[in-house]
Amino acid sequence: MSYTPKKEDKFTFGLWTVGNIGRDPFGEPTRKGFSAPYMVEKLSQLGAYGVNFHDNDLVPITASASERDKIVKEFKQALKDNGMVVPMATTNLFTDPAFKDGAFTSADARVRAYALQKTMNAIDLGVECGATTYVFWGGREGSEVDATNNPLEGMAWFRECINFLCEYVKDQGYTLKFALEPKPNEPRADIYLPTVGSALGFIATLDDPGMVGVNPEFAHETMAGLSFVHGVAQAIDAGKLFHIDLNDQKMGRFDQDLRFGSENQKPALFTVKLLEDSGYSGPRHFDAHALRTEDAEGVWAFAKGCMRTYLILKEKAEQFNKDSEIQAALAAYKVSDATLEGYSKSYSSANAKALKDHSFDRVALGERGPGLEHLDQLVVDLLLGVR
Repeated sequence: MSYTPKKEDKFTFGLWTVGNIGRDPFGEPTRKGFSAPYMVEKLSQLGAYGVNFHDNDLVPITASASERDKIVKEFKQALKDNGMVVPMATTNLFTDPAFKDGAFTSADARVRAYALQKTMNAIDLGVECGATTYVFWGGREGSEVDATNNPLEGMAWFRECINFLCEYVKDQGYTLKFALEPKPNEPRADIYLPTVGSALGFIATLDDPGMVGVNPEFAHETMAGLSFVHGVAQAIDAGKLFHIDLNDQKMGRFDQDLRFGSENQKPALFTVKLLEDSGYSGPRHFDAHALRTEDAEGVWAFAKGCMRTYLILKEKAEQFNKDSEIQAALAAYKVSDATLEGYSKSYSSANAKALKDHSFDRVALGERGPGLEHLDQLVVDLLLGVR
């Protein structure tokens, strides 16, 4: 297999990903950025399906109306010329100093109103470029000092803003769904909705919860010491996986946005397997960037690497599903009992009585070895290429 990406693989990158200029909190930029049309052209040549953007990745926050229209016209022409699409868009509510103490959750009502204005304009821009999913990453929605910010108030303001924007989208007649992107910390000390589970809980409190899902990110769940695979599975189980961000991360570090599969190959394998086996049909978005050490050539090597690794792991997932020894180990691991499963599948007073009256061999249950060491080594062998 050549592992050459094709449009139908639905691989996407953000303008902010390949456009990252290598700045970090301790160092100045190490490379120049690219124009949006050039990034569209280059990614298309590499086999990508589309590009995503924050409003100000494309249109500078200080641009005039005429400048905005010129930039958008050139960008849309580049999309058309290169057979690329914009599946997702979002708003930058974290860079400008106005949002230093929150956007939707700011204690300053003027900031909250400005955040809504900025987001409505960004939604218009995203829809104009073809976006059907709109992501909210609340990078400044949280706190450094809890004494100044009652989290109940903050969550109420957050809810008001999302409810408002849902109604705005419906009023405009847009075909657009929202996805909340959880993250535990950085740039704020504590960010609201830090995990997939907390985002799902918040969504249930909205006026129109069916319109809002989640956009889990590999690095963010890993930063919290959680399993990204389990978080994605929870989103799929809830019917809420509206978008996904793939990258990599060393646990316990700052948000690194490393090339997908570059550190945690086993979780990456099971992420790919879960997406493919579940029938997920959305974009595979790489929210990552090249190492700060790299020049322009290194940026495109990074982009190719993300897609190549996904395709390699997709092949490994297919091999996992067809490997007779792995499947035999899985079959041995799962113990069926038609009678007991019949009792426990749905409640009735008769089923409850049957379960209470059943005699279980507790000691035997505890003595059974499920064979996880053997199964896990088979996975390691698979990843290391010896199967």
